[in-house]
Amino acid sequence: MSVQVDQAATAPRSRATWVVPFSEGRAKDKYLLGGKGANLCEMTYIGLPVPPGFIVTTDACRAYLREGQVPESLYEEVLAALAGVEEQMGLRLGDPDRPLLVSLRSGAPFSMPGMMDTVLNLGAMPDTVPGLIGLTGDAKHAWDSVRRFVEMFGRVVLGVAEEVYARLLDEAIAAAGVANERELTADQLEEVARGHIEATSAAGASIPDDPHEQLRLGVEAVFRSWNGSRARAYRKVEGIPDDLGTAVNVQVMVAGNLGDDSATGVAFTRDPATGEPTPYGDWLQGAQGEDVVAGIRHPDPLRTMHDAFPEAARELEEHLDTLERHYRDLCDIEFTIERGKLWMLQTRVGKRSATAALRMAVDMVDEGLIDEAEAVRRVRPEQLEALLHPRFAETPTRVPDDGAPQLLTTGLAASPGAAVGQITMTADDAVRRAAGGQDVVLVRPETSPDDLEGMVAAQGLLTSRGGLVSHAAVVARGFGIPAVCGAADLEIDLRGGTVTVDGTVLRDGDVISIDGSTGMVVAGPMELVPVDDDPRLERLLAWADEHRVLRVRANADTADDARRSRAAGAEGIGLCRTEHQFLGERLPLVQRVILSEEEQDEAEALVALEERQVQDFIELLEAMDGLPVVVRLLDPPLHEFLPDLDELLVADARGELDADGERLLAAAMRHREHDPMMGTRGIRLGVLRPALYRTQIRAVTTAAIERLRAGGDPRVEVMFPLISTEAELIWAVNLVRAEVEAVTAAADTDVRIGVATMVETPRAALRAGDLARHVDAFSFGTNDLTQMTFGLSRDDVAGRLMPRELELGLLPADPFRTIDPVVVGDLVRRATAAGRATKPDLEVGICGEHGGDPASIRLLHGYGLDYVSCSPARLPIARLVAAHAALEISGPADDA
Repeated sequence: MSVQVDQAATAPRSRATWVVPFSEGRAKDKYLLGGKGANLCEMTYIGLPVPPGFIVTTDACRAYLREGQVPESLYEEVLAALAGVEEQMGLRLGDPDRPLLVSLRSGAPFSMPGMMDTVLNLGAMPDTVPGLIGLTGDAKHAWDSVRRFVEMFGRVVLGVAEEVYARLLDEAIAAAGVANERELTADQLEEVARGHIEATSAAGASIPDDPHEQLRLGVEAVFRSWNGSRARAYRKVEGIPDDLGTAVNVQVMVAGNLGDDSATGVAFTRDPATGEPTPYGDWLQGAQGEDVVAGIRHPDPLRTMHDAFPEAARELEEHLDTLERHYRDLCDIEFTIERGKLWMLQTRVGKRSATAALRMAVDMVDEGLIDEAEAVRRVRPEQLEALLHPRFAETPTRVPDDGAPQLLTTGLAASPGAAVGQITMTADDAVRRAAGGQDVVLVRPETSPDDLEGMVAAQGLLTSRGGLVSHAAVVARGFGIPAVCGAADLEIDLRGGTVTVDGTVLRDGDVISIDGSTGMVVAGPMELVPVDDDPRLERLLAWADEHRVLRVRANADTADDARRSRAAGAEGIGLCRTEHQFLGERLPLVQRVILSEEEQDEAEALVALEERQVQDFIELLEAMDGLPVVVRLLDPPLHEFLPDLDELLVADARGELDADGERLLAAAMRHREHDPMMGTRGIRLGVLRPALYRTQIRAVTTAAIERLRAGGDPRVEVMFPLISTEAELIWAVNLVRAEVEAVTAAADTDVRIGVATMVETPRAALRAGDLARHVDAFSFGTNDLTQMTFGLSRDDVAGRLMPRELELGLLPADPFRTIDPVVVGDLVRRATAAGRATKPDLEVGICGEHGGDPASIRLLHGYGLDYVSCSPARLPIARLVAAHAALEISGPADDA
């Protein structure tokens, strides 16, 4: 996930701004004021009761982080702004008679809750206690404010260990014989506060007597917390840039802990978990804000506040409604009631669950708060994915509580969704157990075509080898089966029936859980959150379709795939991988072709294969009637249709092979290649075994004729894989034309069969202008294009090298998951432009797995492609993100 940064708003200003009072800022200034400060300014602007204050800006933070010290004039501006607040309140920082207390809170341009430091009650010291008592009439509150300030300042600013203060407080509570610090007397709290001051000195630190010096040190501490470990980790996860910096909000403290006529709380304008349009939140009587968020005391639900504070509760509901209508979004609010008066301390656009995001986006359109385009913007792709597939109800840990499921390892998130089932290590066992009503997870080092029936029978797939385009990953996505691939930490012993990870041994039949959306592998049964069939989703996707420019097609190989894809909104098939039609019961036919040593034997085997492929294509074209279907001729090397060579060699050594097995072993040896991904596959396979390609072309043409005769509207293209040279392409196009002419002449029926080429080698991309004149369309195979550009074997690097490269920052993202914009993306852009320069009406799409990746879709939209094609499970994501890309370029909605 990555936030969208407004580059214009973050560009250097001609004159930096160090300090801005709440009364002078607006919400649109969040990159300067931070989200929290900008929203405080906005609440002040619309007339809500906000304690006065000012903001030390992100400009000042960036200068501090860059230079190692604050700008020279910063504190002059801070003191001037402070004087304005003091005049407004009639109080003064450090004044023993009428002391002002302020809070210092961080505020980044993007919400980072709890990730940076805060200092509260600044100005509360023993010298100001008489004045605090005079103002509040509450000695207990005065000394508690001193205690809280010393503890927080010592810990955050001076680096004193938290345990130092916690130990003293625990000892005081135990000595007084009370349950918690709220029950301590004023004298006891004074003793704790003074003990905290002495403990700070004993730790080698000291709190300055001058509150203005405290203010200076506090501001710098908040600045430093921008680069704290938890803040850096959070930014990495959320995709927040490291160079934005944080603002510091200096605000008058209002006290919710003065007694039973005071309170504090957190509220949302709607339920952030469900999206239900009713206020939601927690509150505490006689408490400060951190008591609510830190869980120090058990809060009460917001709805009960009417009983104790009817007027403040009514006023709060009015403010919640005002804020939601002003921001046109869910708002998250912190508030305090001091002596019966309600103060609004903070607001921001609230975080929400995936379920709530969908409900609120659609409901707010119905309520007239936002338009359909804004509703589409509001739902993020990762939220949509959570709605489409089962997922873990909780996040597992590596060291769980007794009996809880244990996180074993993390592999590649190859096919979305979560699954729970018995570890099953052979396809036959998976079929047998599934038929008996058991849920199974097929666990293999890697899968092959022989495993298809077991893969389909399983609830999920787990492999220790292979990448995002491995056999297991591609088949799983096609069938909508959750899968984790390339979990390299797994040691899978098929003969012994064990799976070992870091000393933990699981056996065939043990229960395991996998999450194909995150890559997590868990020992034991995880509770799953089922898919919520919310009709609002179809409404949202229909709005997305109205705004997107990129068309969205599916990678679908069978009629069932095609029907499921069309129901999910596919506008055609961008990639039909004919090799997947050869799996299962068809596999022996393909093996007959491979084993054929005479042309006659090959021809007989191909006739049987052609008959079945004709029926495949008839059903496929019927399911996609009136929509384009791109059929890619056979691409993988022939050895992939044979049993694993190592397994055959072991069986031969044991004397377990019969005559057919020996023929398969000989064929596997004959077709073995040192680097099969760069060997006899794609168009090279067609050159060596042209009869295979002729058979497929005849089958496609015959099926199109049959659909035409049945009153259908077949729109089919034949696509050539792994083309590198213009001469190869001319040979392939002539092959198609010859077969199509022969079949249509024999049938006395004319049907148009288009031709397309994949662009998946760097040479083809660089000579795209030459290729374009011979075809109707380009389709970028970015999996192979990435592999050949980087010189990386996509399956071999997936489990070990790629995680390490990403960890060290050697790559910004996995290039097999997100298109590398620097070279691979540039090849796509240049090839598209060159192809259209030769043939302006050239259709251009992408059919690699990048077609379902949000970041890649945005990139491809910018390159002007006509369509993306992805697995059926990714279609809703692609539809949404394509709309996001179009809406981002047309411009974001106006901020409130």
